[in-house]
Amino acid sequence: MKARSLVLVAALALAACNQAPAPPPPEVAAERSAAVAAAVEAQRTRFAAAPPVSSADASTAYQFEFPGLWTDRVPMTAFQGEVVLVVNTASECGFTPQYEGLQTIYDEYNAQGFEVVGVPANNFMNQESGTAEEIQEFCTLNFGVTFPMAGKTDVIGDARHPFYAWAQSQLGDAAVPGWNFHKLLIGRDGRLIAAFPSATEPTSEEIRAAITGALAAPASATPISLQ
Repeated sequence: MKARSLVLVAALALAACNQAPAPPPPEVAAERSAAVAAAVEAQRTRFAAAPPVSSADASTAYQFEFPGLWTDRVPMTAFQGEVVLVVNTASECGFTPQYEGLQTIYDEYNAQGFEVVGVPANNFMNQESGTAEEIQEFCTLNFGVTFPMAGKTDVIGDARHPFYAWAQSQLGDAAVPGWNFHKLLIGRDGRLIAAFPSATEPTSEEIRAAITGALAAPASATPISLQ
């Protein structure tokens, strides 16, 4: 059954591959570029001030950091006390339009303590083959992505980032990406809450309900000190 589901996901994802979005009008491109530049500057400041991940509770996601796409790094300690959706992304996939939905829920819930972390990964059918600069340009011009983005990272296999090995140890195989745009939700306490398959839209009622429920919960993880 699982194999059949993976085949279906692959077929859906491949169906729209290589259908690049039309370039935005110059005024839209300029507006998106300005918004992204401001967001990235704020992230640089925030990440530079984040506690070291070595001081984090080893039972939480705060023990990890990713290389950054625009920033030097994306330390998960920067998101202590927030709800975080970690999504492995790709630029040439049938699910790539989900960037729009991710930006929508980020804009909608961010002020309440919600973050999205995009993790570009080239693990599925070579659908994220570009350079860091190409991924930056794609995300900026096509979707105006202002949420934090990791650098290109393996999310499956022997070379996968330790975060994904930890996620599997916490939630089992449901936490292992079967394709691009698999989603992992982390609660305010830094612990995993749920995993969502690629076909689940970011703006779906299922994900919205999970986000709002997580935002309503208290942060109970041990605070991380800069000392």
